[in-house]
Amino acid sequence: MAEQMDIPFRQILTVSQLTAVIKSALEDNFTDVWVEGEIFNFRVPSSGHIYFTLKDNTSQIRAVLFRPSARILKFVPKEGLHVLCRGRITVYEFRGEYQIVIEYMEPKGVGALLLAFEQLKERLSKEGLFNEARKRQIPPFPKKIGIVTSPTGAAIRDILKVINRRFAGVEIVIAPAAVQGERAAPEIVDAIGDLNRLEGIEVIIVTRGGGGIEDLWPFNEETVARAIFNSQIPVISAVGHETDYTIADFVADLRAPTPSAAAEMVVKNKEDIQRHIVTLYQRLIYAEKTFLGKKMERINSLSTRVFSPEREIGRYLQRLDEIETRLNHGMQRILRNRRHHIEKLIMDINSFNPQNRITIYRHKMDASMNSMFNNISHIITLKKKGFHGVVARLDSLSPLAILSRGYSITYKLPGRSIIKSSADVQDGDKVEVRLHDGAITCLVEEVSS
Repeated sequence: MAEQMDIPFRQILTVSQLTAVIKSALEDNFTDVWVEGEIFNFRVPSSGHIYFTLKDNTSQIRAVLFRPSARILKFVPKEGLHVLCRGRITVYEFRGEYQIVIEYMEPKGVGALLLAFEQLKERLSKEGLFNEARKRQIPPFPKKIGIVTSPTGAAIRDILKVINRRFAGVEIVIAPAAVQGERAAPEIVDAIGDLNRLEGIEVIIVTRGGGGIEDLWPFNEETVARAIFNSQIPVISAVGHETDYTIADFVADLRAPTPSAAAEMVVKNKEDIQRHIVTLYQRLIYAEKTFLGKKMERINSLSTRVFSPEREIGRYLQRLDEIETRLNHGMQRILRNRRHHIEKLIMDINSFNPQNRITIYRHKMDASMNSMFNNISHIITLKKKGFHGVVARLDSLSPLAILSRGYSITYKLPGRSIIKSSADVQDGDKVEVRLHDGAITCLVEEVSS
């Protein structure tokens, strides 16, 4: 019998068992690691999870950013971006690959907040939220102003101080909201909405004092930007100092460098307004005198060239009488000539006495007489039509025709200047009201406008 050989013990593992051992070793020893690299093969399926590969010059590792962690990122990851990630190493058993499950990520070399600011600014700009054409004018003299800010901050104290100094009495409505921290953005959105629902608010100031980018971040949130964009009331953004810029500044109808500057922009200085009103009043008085003087000169010039309607009617009546006289003379002349001709014919008849010729000439005479009278009647009819047409045109042009329809002309006595405005007369003035069939003299008891 051959000598029995010693066979070493072999521990045989299934693929799943080996993968489990490796998974345990990796996950127990790499629970919190930082790794940097370039995003490669970036994809976001409908689940909302983010899958990509981190790589450097020689190596790569698969990475996954689950949806809850992805939603709290301050920027949008994209292909080719160099990032710094923090997470834990796990093994994906189905493919036997190890990967890093990322819990936090920020861009390498650029702050996450700054990158998020630039990305949101670019996206909202493309949507038209910064379009200058849609921005509205701030009311020059608002009576009621809404302010969104912290009621205990320095910004509201500065604004109230400036407004009370420049034009005390303007109504201020403060919509309190946190201006820093996680609850700031939703409270600012709610405050803008509340002011839009109040009656009489003419302009809204969204403001806070200075601070770092983290302090001012609520004013870089997309929800705040869209609330300002959707506001039915013009919005002034006054966030931080003059060198600080937020998304709210670009969306607002007007940006103020500081809270105090916002108050100066929206409320004019009362003394400056009063001086400006006095200047305008003086210019108005001068313009009124100059204007009225020129108009009176023009009226006087025109009055010398305007003919009286009564005079024009008299001229046409005289012309009509002349035509009638000439017509009568013409008729008499025609009748005389016809009579002489008839008498001559009678003499010829009597001298020759041919009965037939007498009959013929009598018929011709009758026809001539009828034609003559017809012609005369026709001429008279034409002349009457022409006369009535002239009279009708004169009546249509005559102010007296207008007066006959119920209108009147009012003169101020004693100068008989035409009254065109209620400002031309005062209580106690005597006026003359011209009607179509006469005039009435009246005394002004009350002037109303």
